[in-house]
Amino acid sequence: MTEHQPTILMTGGGGRLGSELRALLPQIIAPSSREMDVTHPQQVREVTRRVAPQLIVHAAAYTNVSKAEHERESCWQINVSGTRNMAQAANQIGAKLLHISTDYVFSGNEGNYRESDTPGPVVNYYSLSKLLAEEAARCAQRHLIVRTSFRPREFQYPVAFSDVYTSQDYVDIIAPLLAEVITHALDIQDEVLHVVTERKSVYELARRRNQAVREGRRADANVVLPRDVSLNTERWQQLRAKWGQPE
Repeated sequence: MTEHQPTILMTGGGGRLGSELRALLPQIIAPSSREMDVTHPQQVREVTRRVAPQLIVHAAAYTNVSKAEHERESCWQINVSGTRNMAQAANQIGAKLLHISTDYVFSGNEGNYRESDTPGPVVNYYSLSKLLAEEAARCAQRHLIVRTSFRPREFQYPVAFSDVYTSQDYVDIIAPLLAEVITHALDIQDEVLHVVTERKSVYELARRRNQAVREGRRADANVVLPRDVSLNTERWQQLRAKWGQPE
């Protein structure tokens, strides 16, 4: 007899991360944004009631950091209102909400941030929306906020900053780690978890897949960027060891 698998509903299944997760976890139910627009509460309620998942993975997000400064309404509706709608829906059906958040909720002044560190002050509008999205996610009676950071499989820009530090990685590296979290999510007691790789500069990360990238400086960016949003992953590594996963 096979062990019963929980029903998992995911938003953002057509996005960069969602596409990777669907390939890794084909049992996930991932309606399109047309079928379930997270900014439409009634549509969200109807779909979640019909699917009746035990776990909702909220991966849908507005993620364009520079455009968010000018498209604030769209950014707010998707990141904040959308997360509030998912939290309310989770409560209505008794599901746990796994919310995908970001390292950008931190100021970037310190680096090596732990789950218990106080977020903010935020440095741009995208960061603000994601910080408020975390608070919306906390309205779910059962929730897990996963802070992570990822890029497309290829580094897409001609310049990368050598004075901006991060724990982010390419989406094909991060997605399998998040798949582990999703698999164990119903048993994880933590409310916040940092899931990324080691600290490095964005330039170092870029050079791993694009040798032609030029070195740049943070001051040259067209939006204010945090200096060091690297995340501490000790708690994540403890959980992986408990599950028998390699470090």
